[in-house]
Amino acid sequence: MARGSVVIVASDGLERGDAALLGVEIETLHRLAKTIIWINPHRGKIGYEPVQGGMAAALPHIDHLVAGHSLEAFQQALDTMG
Repeated sequence: MARGSVVIVASDGLERGDAALLGVEIETLHRLAKTIIWINPHRGKIGYEPVQGGMAAALPHIDHLVAGHSLEAFQQALDTMG
């Protein structure tokens, strides 16, 4: 179902499980999808760096990392798609 689609992931990237597994799964999804947009509520905070386990594992395989902390941020995510 993901082939050629735009996939939106809404997560803070603070995974509790094996972050390496998340990286493998996102990499697989990236090969199928047209675009992966990750909406992270912490992205809008000053000084935020995507270094947590889940974010660090996923980051090389996503196309856009956008903030998800406000309605304006969600609008920017929508603008990314179009």
